[in-house]
Amino acid sequence: MSNKTNPGNFFEDFHVGMIINHATPRTITQGDVSLYTALYGNRFGIQSSDALAQSVGLPRAPVDDMLLFHMVFGKTVPDVSLNAIANLGYAAGRFHTLAYPGDTIRTISEVIGVKENSDHKTGTVYVRSVGTNQRGEKVLEYCRWVMVRKKDFNSPAPQAVVPDLPKAVAINDLVVPSGLSFSQYDTNLAGSPHFWEDYEKGEKIDHVDAMTVEEADHMTATRLYQNTAKVHFNQHTEKDGRFGKRIVYGGHIISLARSFAYNGLANAFKLAAINGGRHVAPIFAGDTVYSWSEIISKDELSGRKDFGALRVRMIAAKDHSCADFPYKDAEGKYHPSVVLEFDHTVLMPRKP
Repeated sequence: MSNKTNPGNFFEDFHVGMIINHATPRTITQGDVSLYTALYGNRFGIQSSDALAQSVGLPRAPVDDMLLFHMVFGKTVPDVSLNAIANLGYAAGRFHTLAYPGDTIRTISEVIGVKENSDHKTGTVYVRSVGTNQRGEKVLEYCRWVMVRKKDFNSPAPQAVVPDLPKAVAINDLVVPSGLSFSQYDTNLAGSPHFWEDYEKGEKIDHVDAMTVEEADHMTATRLYQNTAKVHFNQHTEKDGRFGKRIVYGGHIISLARSFAYNGLANAFKLAAINGGRHVAPIFAGDTVYSWSEIISKDELSGRKDFGALRVRMIAAKDHSCADFPYKDAEGKYHPSVVLEFDHTVLMPRKP
């Protein structure tokens, strides 16, 4: 019997310093952009309107940052997380060159840490992934860690290496797209009169909107990104798994919450950094997702007076309105409804 199919990597297949050139570069089309909008209903003006994008100095509407993230992430799945149990977290993410429909994206990953878990059946793998376009320009880099099954439970544990990752991307390390100018920015068309100066550290925003996750929606989204993780698709096997059913790709929740954030942060036109993220609990079809955000900090950008940066903690909850801002209790335990904590930095225009 021939063995030409890819079984994916198991925990013992990874080692620190391993470089993985992921297959199938992906050309992002206008159709991909439209389908992404159909799945999440994202309304950020500069990503929705060529005219609005051109008014701030861009050639046309760029690809939504989270769609770009998913495209870069999806390439890593067959090699990094095909045999994963769970994607655990993110850090040190920076968006670089903007992507536009027609750009072709490829991804390369480096293993930067490995640590066997106490059950000796799984281990945590840390990778740094870099997405580039057809010109070799970096569009996105980020680190993530994922729990991966061992193939042989008796294989010896590797020397544990846990990378020292920053708690946040430094403001001076943010990449600001070139050519931006907000002197002609139309807040009526963008959908909000609120500029960077109108937000305060510690301010909490209930994004109000919510969406029930449908089985077809989350599987269509995951296929759009060419994410092949088995736990999202195969009910035949997952009925005997941990939960008895398919789990929703965690990135689907990030995109839903980011879409809702338009209601309250409509002028946060650009994701600049992913400081950290954690999938607190799984989501399943039939669950309804809500979100809220807290402004962690406000920062001026060196040499820029036309826009600033906001560091935002975005929380997603299931089957629970976020009017009461569910998060953690006095002991640091997450509210039972919380499914996602996503710490990111956005760019926002300043008052003219």
